[in-house]
Amino acid sequence: MRLIKSFKKKRFLLFNIFFTLYICINLIGGERGLISYFDKKNIYEELIEEEKVLTAKLEDLDRKIKLVKKNDPDYLDMLYRQKFNYVTKDEIIIRLK
Repeated sequence: MRLIKSFKKKRFLLFNIFFTLYICINLIGGERGLISYFDKKNIYEELIEEEKVLTAKLEDLDRKIKLVKKNDPDYLDMLYRQKFNYVTKDEIIIRLK
């Protein structure tokens, strides 16, 4: 009985304690908390790095496509030799393991 009267008197204090605990727990570990923020920040940085790599690959492919469209003889010769393992009779082949 005394406990119930004590709770009634300190109702505002208990409400403030529970409300403060709720806010603190959600601030640190909630869906929008600090831990989630740092996880999303790391994912964002990884995606930025991946975008840089993909952009570099795309630029390289664009350059190669331009060389093929121009009919650049050196590049076409290099492609022909790589794809079909083409060698002329006067060239020496050295095998590396």
